[in-house]
Amino acid sequence: MNASHDPIGDLAGSVKQSWQRFLDVYEPLRPELYRYCRYLTRSAWDAEDLVQDTLARAFARLGCLFQPPPNPRAWMFRVASNLWIDRIRQAREVPGGELPEQGSEPAPAADRDAARTLIARLSPQERAAIVLKDVFDLSLTEVADALTTSVGSVKAALHRGRGKLTTSEPEPPGGPAAQSAPAAPAARVLDAFCDAFNARDLERLTALLLDSAVLELVGVVTEYGPEAARHPETGSFAGFFSPIASKVDGLGIDPVWLSGYEGQLSRVQVHQHRGQPILLYWYPHRDGEAVRAVARVSTDGERLASVHNYFFAPDVLAEVCRELGVPFRSNGYRYW
Repeated sequence: MNASHDPIGDLAGSVKQSWQRFLDVYEPLRPELYRYCRYLTRSAWDAEDLVQDTLARAFARLGCLFQPPPNPRAWMFRVASNLWIDRIRQAREVPGGELPEQGSEPAPAADRDAARTLIARLSPQERAAIVLKDVFDLSLTEVADALTTSVGSVKAALHRGRGKLTTSEPEPPGGPAAQSAPAAPAARVLDAFCDAFNARDLERLTALLLDSAVLELVGVVTEYGPEAARHPETGSFAGFFSPIASKVDGLGIDPVWLSGYEGQLSRVQVHQHRGQPILLYWYPHRDGEAVRAVARVSTDGERLASVHNYFFAPDVLAEVCRELGVPFRSNGYRYW
């Protein structure tokens, strides 16, 4: 046996190729999938998390199907629905379990009232059924398939849910929307992160990470610990210290997304979003600076426990930046 043979490395490479082929095929469904998840979760961050988990679950399930799904759109909604309903049920079964974030959003008063009703009064099955039928215009059969139930059960869920919508009442104090917000990251750590990043000080930046820190370029790569983040070829921190790369030999950002970009480095700034600090990555363009990435972080004491960067999550980027009223540019969903 060849001592240099690495079966785990070979497997990882094959899985990566298959995963990228899967995304090549299913990427056109991403905007609608995000919109559906956004209706369910009422939070941009939770919606993107659900999108990523749905794609991962669908990828694994596809390998177990003898026949490909005849309706990929409805099938993706089914996977997302099952994941979300399971999470709601598990949260309610665990003493002290927290329901997924139910954030408010800027919208006309009628939309806000409907959103509050959906959140506060509809069961998971009712909410999903109404969104699939009334928003995405799926047939009763498609809704039943998406929710793994019968047409009769869908009709009953629609009847109950629509009845609650037409007899909506104000949400009681202490309802889902009144849940306590997650603990804010330590301000000193965020300021130190921005100072080190904007100074291009990789040593100081990685010193802010816990040894167990998780760094995720959402939908693309996950890294564990400072050494992975600082790797000169694959590290995410090292990568952000370089200009955005246009596509060469199949890798990099498609030039269609780089119109007006001046090829310079970004700067990072802390900004408040819905009562929580987030990071905005500003890039120079011919018509001024624009945000091309947003990130959420968590801290443990005076160090970073996680960094989740949404550079390749254009749906989240657009929603957050529109809420903040800042200019932004998309990078698409991929680097290949």
